[in-house]
Amino acid sequence: MENYPNSAFNGAFKGVLIVELLVLLLCAVAAWKVFTKAGKPGWAAIIPIYNYIVLCEIVGKPVWWFLLMICPCINFIFLIWVCNLLSKSFGKSEGFTVGMVLLHPIFIMILGFGDSVYLGPSAKEANMFNRFGSGDYQKPFDPQP
Repeated sequence: MENYPNSAFNGAFKGVLIVELLVLLLCAVAAWKVFTKAGKPGWAAIIPIYNYIVLCEIVGKPVWWFLLMICPCINFIFLIWVCNLLSKSFGKSEGFTVGMVLLHPIFIMILGFGDSVYLGPSAKEANMFNRFGSGDYQKPFDPQP
């Protein structure tokens, strides 16, 4: 004899699982496109750990930052920081960063599938309008052209 509530639960579970897998696939494709827009290989977005290394290159941070992003207890701070730097690298504001942190699947799809353009490493873009001018952020005291 079949237990109807149990089979209904199984059907609902399978439906939720299918939707979750579709969202995960869309996020992977969107991340692939974000990496491609930044001039990096798209396949790097789906390789664990290596995607953090490439992400550090995209946002203009040292590669060893990936260790901070996988270290327990402090990783969420650096992941939020890198989300902020990624949104700045695409010319977005801090509000977009909040969206990336709270609703990551939606906002990564906006970056990947939208008309967002990669402007360069975030540090240079964030300091573009500093008091030293729009020159190279690593040499703020050099004369501007």
